[in-house]
Amino acid sequence: MSVIFTIILTLLVFSFIILIHELGHFLVALWAKVKVNEFSLGMGPSLFSKTKNNIKYSLRAIPMGGYVSMEGEDSSSEDENSFSNKHVFKRILIVLAGAVVNILFGFIVLLIVVSLQKDIASTTISKFTDTSVSVNQGLKVGDEILEIDKTKIYTDNDIIYKLLRSPDGLVDMKVRRDEEILSLNNIQFEQKEDGVTKIDFNVLHTEKKFFSVIKQASLKTISIARLVWLSLFDLFTGVAKISDLSGPIGVASAIGESSRVGIGSFLLMVSFITINVGVFNLLPIPALDGGRLVFLFLEAIRKKPLKKEYESYFHIIGFVLLIGLMIFVTFSDIFKLIF
Repeated sequence: MSVIFTIILTLLVFSFIILIHELGHFLVALWAKVKVNEFSLGMGPSLFSKTKNNIKYSLRAIPMGGYVSMEGEDSSSEDENSFSNKHVFKRILIVLAGAVVNILFGFIVLLIVVSLQKDIASTTISKFTDTSVSVNQGLKVGDEILEIDKTKIYTDNDIIYKLLRSPDGLVDMKVRRDEEILSLNNIQFEQKEDGVTKIDFNVLHTEKKFFSVIKQASLKTISIARLVWLSLFDLFTGVAKISDLSGPIGVASAIGESSRVGIGSFLLMVSFITINVGVFNLLPIPALDGGRLVFLFLEAIRKKPLKKEYESYFHIIGFVLLIGLMIFVTFSDIFKLIF
């Protein structure tokens, strides 16, 4: 029963995240007076469709993905209201809208998450554990951690992420102490038997207030969004392995586990997914919104568009590569579950 519940919950989460993403494209397209031919949720064969105001609304069989089909989006068109005939600035806004809505939704969910918490965790050290090693390395109670290994620290989760990703527990820090900014180099943290760095201090928790909730939700949004870039950097530099990536099955498992922990954990997972979808879509990768933006920015600079054939080949190659990656991580997820 729990498996069925996890599958249904995952489909609902992904469907809603895709819906608001496509809705972002759709609403800005209508604002720009672009002719929209179809608004579809899901992929594959159509299960249900209805046409209203010359726009076809479809629900399709495969509950993953979705799209907004605009006149002249992938080819030239004589229609003055086609996507290709609109000013490049309006086209950029239409392409950006999906990711922006995803990130904005993630921020709203994080507002709820922070509001549900008893207090707000800061990045200031409140006390060290009895067996602390870092206390003898220059850190003091009251230090506000600003950077770890040249990465800006926004939330307490950033501290955990950076320390856990340290291969040897040796890091450089920048802290604020009594209004003075100090650089503390070669701070050694103890490592556990499995090689994971042991975090040997706690951070200060403060009382929730209206503006502090907004600030914390904003910082968490920035922190989660940045994780996409940091994870890609780890992947390319070898700190993380491609086998560490998770596909739909891995994400479904994480959603199921978070829902069993509680509403706060579940909402945090939803915010993490939607912000990641938004940021990932902005990467300059073929077949993604970011790939389309590359061509639109080039058009804005050149004052004329590149040939549609070039863009089509670019996105086809990217789509094939993304499908290949999806298949790989799906099999990787199955292997992890079995073994």
